[in-house]
Amino acid sequence: MSLVIERVTIDAPYGSDMVAVPEPVIGWVTGTDAPGWTQVRAELELGGAGDVQEHVIEGRDSVRVRWPFRPLGPRDEVTLRVRVTGSDAETSEWSEPRRIVAGFLAEGEWQASSIAVAAPEGHAQPAMLRRDFEVDGEVRRATLYATAVGVYQAAVNGADVDDQVLKPGWTPYQARTVHETTDVTRLLQQGENELLVRMAGAWATERFGFRENAAPVYGEQPRFAAQLLIEYADGRSEAIVTDGSWRSAQGQITASGLYAGEDHDARRAPADWTPVSVVDDIPVPEARISPFVRRIEEIGVVEVIRTPSGKTVLDFGQNLVGRLRIRVSGPAGTVVTLRHAEVLEHGELGTRPLRAAAATDRYTLAGEGVEEWEPEFTFHGFRYAEVDGWPGELDAADVTAVVIHSDMERTGWFDTSHELVRQLHQNVVWGLRGNFLSVPTDCPQRDERLGWTGDIQVFAPTASFLYDVRGFLESWLRDLEIDQVDGVVPFVVPNVLGPARAAAAWGDAATVVPSVLHERFADLDTLARQFDSMRAWTDVIVGYSVDRMLWEGMFQFGDWLDPDAPPQHPAKAKTSADIVASAYLFRSAELTARAAALIGREAEAAEYSAIAERVRRAFLDEYVTRSGRMVSDAQTAYSLAIAFDIVEPERRQALGDRLAELTRLSGYRIGTGFVGTPIIQDALTRTGHLDTATRLLTQTENPSWLYPVTMGATTIWERWDSMLPDGSINPGQMTSFNHYALGAIADWLHRSVAGLAPAAPGYARLAIAPHPLEGFDFAEAAHLTPYGEARVRWERSGAEIVVDAVVPPNTEADVELPDGQRLAVGSGSHRWSVVAPASSGEPGRVGFESSLAAIIDDRDAYQAIVEVLEELRPAAAEDFRTSTEWGERVSLGELFARLLGPEPRAAVERRLRELNAERSTQ
Repeated sequence: MSLVIERVTIDAPYGSDMVAVPEPVIGWVTGTDAPGWTQVRAELELGGAGDVQEHVIEGRDSVRVRWPFRPLGPRDEVTLRVRVTGSDAETSEWSEPRRIVAGFLAEGEWQASSIAVAAPEGHAQPAMLRRDFEVDGEVRRATLYATAVGVYQAAVNGADVDDQVLKPGWTPYQARTVHETTDVTRLLQQGENELLVRMAGAWATERFGFRENAAPVYGEQPRFAAQLLIEYADGRSEAIVTDGSWRSAQGQITASGLYAGEDHDARRAPADWTPVSVVDDIPVPEARISPFVRRIEEIGVVEVIRTPSGKTVLDFGQNLVGRLRIRVSGPAGTVVTLRHAEVLEHGELGTRPLRAAAATDRYTLAGEGVEEWEPEFTFHGFRYAEVDGWPGELDAADVTAVVIHSDMERTGWFDTSHELVRQLHQNVVWGLRGNFLSVPTDCPQRDERLGWTGDIQVFAPTASFLYDVRGFLESWLRDLEIDQVDGVVPFVVPNVLGPARAAAAWGDAATVVPSVLHERFADLDTLARQFDSMRAWTDVIVGYSVDRMLWEGMFQFGDWLDPDAPPQHPAKAKTSADIVASAYLFRSAELTARAAALIGREAEAAEYSAIAERVRRAFLDEYVTRSGRMVSDAQTAYSLAIAFDIVEPERRQALGDRLAELTRLSGYRIGTGFVGTPIIQDALTRTGHLDTATRLLTQTENPSWLYPVTMGATTIWERWDSMLPDGSINPGQMTSFNHYALGAIADWLHRSVAGLAPAAPGYARLAIAPHPLEGFDFAEAAHLTPYGEARVRWERSGAEIVVDAVVPPNTEADVELPDGQRLAVGSGSHRWSVVAPASSGEPGRVGFESSLAAIIDDRDAYQAIVEVLEELRPAAAEDFRTSTEWGERVSLGELFARLLGPEPRAAVERRLRELNAERSTQ
């Protein structure tokens, strides 16, 4: 392939040409088959600003390049072309022109007032707003700038202005709103025109909080503001702004809420247009940087279920976020009711996890032939929908699930021969899709759906591989800084839960998320912008540590949802909350020091490095013994010390060995919550316990990553056992079936199992280090880096492992092969064959003299015993699986003598003799 510019990139929402600042960051992706290719020169040409501007870059810069031209003015339209010369002296053709439109307003240009229904009939009244105007000449350009405290869609002369939904999304409305910038030139006509807005409350009027404390935070009614700038060919311009001349009426949407759902009466026609109220309480909006929320996919019904109680339930085969679109005909006044839920329980719709969220939509037919309807201003998390009131026989083809979420470019993929792990990864992707809707939420279905900081803190690396989340998280980080009070980061952003309180691993989103964006996207701009927020948070928690340099004795979520925590007390984890807090104190101080160094603030880099070192010493003195045991002898405690690089190298192995031992003692079941889950596999892998990590990954008994998969999960669950083995829903008050935090395991799958990671910010240098797992035939990952697609695949071929890798142009890679070889390579396609690492060996003879450690490490023997016990004494089988400590010092015979008695012993002895005989003939 000849040298080509595959695409030119700009900082704009996915699928848009609109930039939010006068000097947007730019970049380009080069394609070539030339091995070891690097860029030595780039030429940039900007046209359309009244002249042609040119700029030359000497060297390799092609990612997040600062704007080298004159700043753009509002509504400027320009095109950017790029061509490059490589290390082989070949020069590319010019790229296709990349259109760039300035979507921002000049300071002081916003003249619109915010308006609302003057006399609403009830809380959060949906409404229609209208303004008629004339066009009296040839229009050169018409631009609509619009925002809301609430959600809206605008239509000009009956045509919606775009395909977005739930715009402008959710921000801390009291301090920050964003405006859409939409070119509506094509929709105008000479003479009379109508600008019509449909509006509802959504996040702005939802009752946030728990139980009796739930209340609106931003007001009782939605508000809207806009200005339509019409520029005529003869040089004139006119602004149509929201003011007292607008009128309002109630439309066909009679009620709408995110939690409750939406009611729509198709019989109604807008009438009684009355003057609006001018409220002027919307902050001057800024241009949008986050991706748009759109309809992304449609999914059909896979099964129509008749429940034991006689209800009709539709199964879409996938837990998703969105709403239903129906085609229906029937008499006027017929009400079709759609109720949503994620799971069935005992054959009926499982609505208890929704708590106070009704999640119910209702459509009242107009009685005019075939009618098509989709709710407009709500969404639900669901796989199943109960349908009531359908006129006549329901045809499954007349109901479609419409998937909605923030529209981001997919950038990462993973595959493996292990079918359950493949489905696990697919569940992670769907969990992200459902919870990246305007803000990163914890869950999409119950009466919560909030931007919990702890969830995104642990999940940001995974998200940054799978999708281009840079603009999405940059926007959210701006909201985090707004809601940060005296350095304290609230539990949720936007904050709707009252005064901010500090909590480790949650507030540390302030330091972790900007650091992830720099690591994965080379985004130094966001790191610099957020540095004051990072420093403020770190200063607060350093203050809590007083002179001991340990964060102790305060409220903490800790290792939230440790599987051993009681259902109603999810913070009661095995690992001390003080250990979690002090580990994160170290991490935030270290990340703040790194950020300071990267942005040239050397004094602060030295200050926070010194703080981190003091915390490290205090942590080791207080929580780690000289022999390598931790005060909290639990998986999360060891994982934190290892993965955060708190423990020094000479004691790291001892901690890793104990972590592996604890994992075996638990029967290779996961014992971590939100904090430990993302890092336990890294801690095991780094200390040479890949076999233990493999057993932990592939465990299917509860609790484990694969237990939900075996139970039919299509997203990641909030709890390891959100659904119990008997098909009943966990009795805890928090039982979501779409909660991405525990899916942070996918980052390890990408980086360590497939072996694809950044070795320098933005993948300017790759780290290729695949880890073939025993029992897996292959694994592969692909990622669309800022330089182009990178790919790593390993596959077993006889006694060898074959590793294939694609390194994008203008990058390099550090490679560590499975046999330990290390090498550095340039761009291009590479293949290596190495001898496969030795397996754990053939299993030996097993019997009642075998230690319990030997039994749990012998999958066939363990399974044989379980099968016998399940047949003879099911309760004993459950105790054997879940209550045994699988150590070296107790034999299988001793366990049976103490707990199980002689009856099952004889049957187990027979089965083990058979197993040994089978092995002797192999």
